[in-house]
Order: sequence, then C-alpha cells, then structure tokens
Amino acid sequence: METIKSYLDNMFAGLPKTARVLDLKGNILSNMEEKYYELKNQGKSENEAIGIVISEFGNIDELVTELGIRQDEQAANEPVVTREEVEAYLSIKKSMGQQIGIGVFLCILAAAMLILLSSALEVIPGISEAAADAPGIIALLVLVTIAVGIFIYSGMKFEQYKYMEKGVQLPTYLEVELKQRYDQYNPVFYLHLIIGVGILILSPISLFVSSLFGDRAENYGVVILMFLVACSVYLFISSGTVRESYSRLLKLGDYSEQEKHKKEDKVIGAVAAIVWPLATAVFLFCGFVYGLWHIAWIVFPITGILFGMFSAAYSIITDKN
Repeated sequence: METIKSYLDNMFAGLPKTARVLDLKGNILSNMEEKYYELKNQGKSENEAIGIVISEFGNIDELVTELGIRQDEQAANEPVVTREEVEAYLSIKKSMGQQIGIGVFLCILAAAMLILLSSALEVIPGISEAAADAPGIIALLVLVTIAVGIFIYSGMKFEQYKYMEKGVQLPTYLEVELKQRYDQYNPVFYLHLIIGVGILILSPISLFVSSLFGDRAENYGVVILMFLVACSVYLFISSGTVRESYSRLLKLGDYSEQEKHKKEDKVIGAVAAIVWPLATAVFLFCGFVYGLWHIAWIVFPITGILFGMFSAAYSIITDKN
C-alpha cells in the first residue's frame, strides 16, 4: 500500500498544491485503495495487486488536461535533493543563526563595555575624560570588528548552499520527516520567543533599580539593560533562523509556491547585520562629532527594544502554518 501512495505522490509532484488538486489526489487514492483491497480479497498477491492498481489508475495526464490543471513548471524544474544535502543545509543554517546572533550580541556588548569602562575609570582621581573613555572606545571597536568578521565568515560558509534557498523538491519520505521535526521544534521556538520578549519587557527594571543608588549607578543599570537586550536578540535570531530553514524547505508560510514570488522575505539575521552596525555608527558619530557620549548611548537600548519587538512581531505575523 505504501508503494501505491509513493507512486501517487510522484505523479502529483509537478502539480500545484491547490485545494482542487489535493481533492483530486485524495479521490484517486481512495479509489486505488478500494481496488487494491478488492484484488487482495480475490487472492491476488501483493505485487500483482499493486501492478494492476497502478496500471488502471497510474496515468493521470488525460484527467489533468481535461480538468484544465496546469503543471507547476517551476516546481518541475526544481532539483530533487538528498537527505545529505538537506541535513548539511539545516546544520549550516543553525550555525549561521548562532553566529549572527553572537555577532549582534557582540555589537550590543561593545556599547555596553564602552559605558562600563568609562564609568568605572571616571572614579579614578585625576584621570582625564579622554583617558577614561579610551579603553572603552578600544573595546568597542575591537568587539565590533570581531562581530563584522563573524558576519562575513557566516556568509562565506553559507555560499555553497544558496541554491537551496531558490527552491528544491524533497522526496516524499523526507518531506514527512521534516514536517515532524518542524512540528517538534515549534514549541522550542515559541519558548525562546516568550523568554526573549519577557526579558525585553522586564529589562528597563534595571534602570529604575540603579537610579535608586544615584546618578553614577544609572550607567551600570544601562549596561545591565543592554546585556539583557543582547540575550533576547540572540534568542530571536538563533531560534528564528532554525525555524525559517524548515519553513523554506517545506514551502510553508511565506515560502509556499503561491507566496514566495509575491513577497521577498527578509531574514531577521540579515536585518540585524545592518541595524546594529548602523546604531554603532550613529553612536560614534554623535560622540566624536558632537561630544554627546553622555547621552548617545541611548541609541543602543532603543534599537535593541525596537529590534526585539520587530523580530517577535515578524515571526508571529508571518506564521501562517
């Protein structure tokens, strides 16, 4: 019976997955099953029954033409991938999400280190403002440089798997298995989403608590807030990338055949790779050009909170599965 189902899946592989086509497939499968069991009851062997059923129902070309169903030409031209290719793609995407998440984490941490070191060194008697800021600026530039290097390295590693993003066909058994793994991962994704959003909502508490200990302590509250934001963003990017890779392979949501040519999806990690270096550039510009080091840091917690909200909202809004 599984042979018949697999054969029917292959026959319908090049057709669009519309409700009409799925109903047609279901009706044919029902008729094939009925004929199969009828033949078995007549004493036919397994192979004989399967052969007769396929010979009677196997050709659907005339039926498809009669119903005016057009074959999905793009799907027909998509390469069929192996388990090894799929596993390698999922592995590199998981690593890519973690690496981008670490890179963004370092960008936020860089700004936090600037504030932390500057605040800590200001208490040293006789130290100038420039001397107090220098270690923090150096730490910021070093961490941002490392983060940019991680972004570039991650992109280079993924280069050989770009063809997987353009659309591929999965063998039936592998598609079923990936759907099960996708369903199993969903609770993990939503757990990370809930934790990340919860941390973002609670992070401003550090500002209120630190303000109770004086103006100087407020800077340390900002450092804690930025660290919490960095942790949230890492959760969003790392878990979101894994889920996105399953959705892309299974053609779910924005990656379905009907949607993927209407809307170009923006990966959260790619947005992060632009937003955080830009925030850092704004911070440095305001500091060096206008001398607003004492207030320019606010760009990071604001960017972190807004980006976290965007990531969470994007994941929820585009979830159509």
